[in-house]
Amino acid sequence: MTAEALPAELRRAIVQVARTPRLLVACDYDGTLAPITANPDEARPLPESVGALRSLAGLHETTTAVISGRALRDLATLSRLPAEVNLVGSHGSEFDIGFIHALDDKARELHRRLEAELENLVLDVPGVSLEVKPASIAVHVRRAEHEAGRRVLRDVHNGPSTWEGVSTTDGKEVVELAVVQTDKGRALDTLRHQVGATAAIFLGDDVTDEKAFARISGPDLGVKVGEGESLAQYRVPDTVDVAMALAFLLEERRNWLYGEQAPPIERLSLLANERSVALVTPDARLTWLCHPGPDAPAVFADLLGGAGAGHFSIKPHRNGLPLGQRYLPNTMTVETRWSRLLVTDYLEPESPAHRTDLVRVIAGETAAEIVFAPRPEFGGVPVKLVAEGDGILVQGTSEPFALRSPGVQWEITTDGLHDTASALVTPSPENPVVLELRCGTSDLGEHELSEVERRARAGDYWSTWAQTLKLPSVQTDLVGRSALTLRGLVNTDTGGVLAAATSSLPEEIGGVRNWDYRYCWIRDAAMTVRELVHLGSTEEAEGYLRWLHGVLSTLAGPERLHPLYTLAGSVIGAEAVIESLPGYAGSRPVRVGNLANHQVQLDVFGPVVELVKTLAEARGELRDEDWQLVRAMAEAVTRRWNEPDHGIWEERHVPRHRVYSRVMCWVTIDRAIKLGDVYGRAVPGAWPSLRDEISADVLEKGWNEEVQAFTTAYDGTDLDAASLFVGLTGLIDPADPRFQSTVTAIEAELRSGSTVYRYRRDDGLPGGEGGFHICAAWLIEAYLLTGRRTEAEELFTQIVDAAGPTGLLPEQYDPIAERSLGNHPQAYSHIGLIRCANLLAQ
Repeated sequence: MTAEALPAELRRAIVQVARTPRLLVACDYDGTLAPITANPDEARPLPESVGALRSLAGLHETTTAVISGRALRDLATLSRLPAEVNLVGSHGSEFDIGFIHALDDKARELHRRLEAELENLVLDVPGVSLEVKPASIAVHVRRAEHEAGRRVLRDVHNGPSTWEGVSTTDGKEVVELAVVQTDKGRALDTLRHQVGATAAIFLGDDVTDEKAFARISGPDLGVKVGEGESLAQYRVPDTVDVAMALAFLLEERRNWLYGEQAPPIERLSLLANERSVALVTPDARLTWLCHPGPDAPAVFADLLGGAGAGHFSIKPHRNGLPLGQRYLPNTMTVETRWSRLLVTDYLEPESPAHRTDLVRVIAGETAAEIVFAPRPEFGGVPVKLVAEGDGILVQGTSEPFALRSPGVQWEITTDGLHDTASALVTPSPENPVVLELRCGTSDLGEHELSEVERRARAGDYWSTWAQTLKLPSVQTDLVGRSALTLRGLVNTDTGGVLAAATSSLPEEIGGVRNWDYRYCWIRDAAMTVRELVHLGSTEEAEGYLRWLHGVLSTLAGPERLHPLYTLAGSVIGAEAVIESLPGYAGSRPVRVGNLANHQVQLDVFGPVVELVKTLAEARGELRDEDWQLVRAMAEAVTRRWNEPDHGIWEERHVPRHRVYSRVMCWVTIDRAIKLGDVYGRAVPGAWPSLRDEISADVLEKGWNEEVQAFTTAYDGTDLDAASLFVGLTGLIDPADPRFQSTVTAIEAELRSGSTVYRYRRDDGLPGGEGGFHICAAWLIEAYLLTGRRTEAEELFTQIVDAAGPTGLLPEQYDPIAERSLGNHPQAYSHIGLIRCANLLAQ
């Protein structure tokens, strides 16, 4: 038998409880895990139930327990349940073998009196037996003649049950008298409190289990086994169904926690329209989309929570495997291909500011299955889908959503909280199926342009821009894709630039280093648009500088700049955790917001001035407003350069005097002086001496004789890939032996095959991380500056090999497991690839 034999309502309830952050699974023993037997000593649990409980106990944030009326020692001996399963005996009066020592003298004396009295009551009554437990005594009448058993039970209730300090629990053919106040409901609450469960499921068959069912509330789930009145919401016939329910719970819990099949991060393809972004899996599953902008709550968060967190899937009806996925050349339009089916996806660049419009076209000669399961607010609000003449309206959300799908016949189902729409369609070469997801409107009307015209328009939007780029001769196509990716992370409405398209993709599978990168970092954005200027496109840099002017206008002084802001230029909210999502491949927590917002990062000013210098060189002029920005950055450095800070890597430790931050303060002043000299601007007299002072500070305190390298900070011997900027920026000559020695030391300690780690020190967070593509790019540049071109070419080839099939790179790479890690696609990684290709081509 399979879980399909369980009632549909129960299956839906199990799916819901399986998705709670911290789950407690508890059940009775006799009649639940083990069938009732004439001889209680022969009651053995079903192996399927034991296996499911053991496997559940091994899952992340999942606790299993058996709460029985049996004595704990007998329960452990008889059940032979694995150690991972918590055993609670005597209706909750025994949580461990040594519980008897917790009884005080008064309780122990009462226990002795109770035993003596009960022995007298059952004396000479055939079939009646006593079960003496550490804190209670059970009177069993199952084997006695019926009337004799009733008489004994009456005598017990009229006699010792009335004694002060005695707690009575009635079961099937048994009554138990305890010298402590306890029942299965209290036991369930005790376990819940111990493990911090956010929901519990309890399964039981006995009248004593009703005390536990009485404690079921909110997201909890109670399942009664067998006949009889019960407070439980659901019911199954017997122990075989209990095994099926536990197995189904295990499957759902495991899928929710670890992802049914989390696609490799680098294989996800980006859709963009310079206002919104989305991610598509290699099998055409829309796995990530936020609205009304990339840093808003997700409408589809399958990437971080599996199918229950929202997805929009298209696949062949006969489950064919995809043959491949690609971008149409020089566009952000993605094609996913099967043997007789083609799905084309693009975000419309010409939609209104408050809209996110996604077009999905199904073409081919075979039937395709569509599943539309929007889950706005990261799945936090109930969703109702209403089928209209030409599509579906999404109701119950603050933002309107509509799916235009003329000719598609939808079947709408519900899990009790959310609706899901599914359909089977058969396109033809002449009549493809067109699906238009419209976020921000409830309009299902026909568009003024045909789909063919809109697809051409969307393609032209990107290809016209791409054709203006000056691409290097090294890895030309991949550099072009990186450039399109960077532009896709730019918000042309505001000028802000995303550091990455996603939140909480892990730096370690199953780990806690999961951050929200859907914001505009001052540093990252300046580096992103500067690389586009190097390729011949200046409009993104100009938009970003306007954005930065807007941010500065809200501050008392430039030294008050936060490291990051929203795409709109406002201060981001507090960092929070979304408990309802299990994370990519079980990597929790899922975070929104970023605590780095409150850090001190004194390196951010340098990249801004370098951007202005590069832009001025490209235009042949330095605009007044850009010189004003340079002076503001120099002013910030003048006031704060000698402070400790959290640095480029945003460590959540105490601030340190970091070499990279000092170097970038030097860059700020050095480039500002050069700009003034070249473009005839008045350079304040204090700048040259400040430049020399910062340089001397770095050379004296940043160099460490012991390790023969420039270290992370002035106070230690640990190394950091960012310290390569001592030579990359020209603070010292790359031919200087100190720089060459630093390159060798960083290579030895931080490079692992195809990647380079940021550092190896304890940064105050548990777990590990992969190597950073941007750090590998810095080492490639250092190799080139120190005459090691062969090593540079080899390492660059390895970065190229790490890119996904559509040319995208996430933040990191694990050289041991040979898998990509981190948010995706990451601006830093594509910046590094473009820069290295340009340098290698020179």
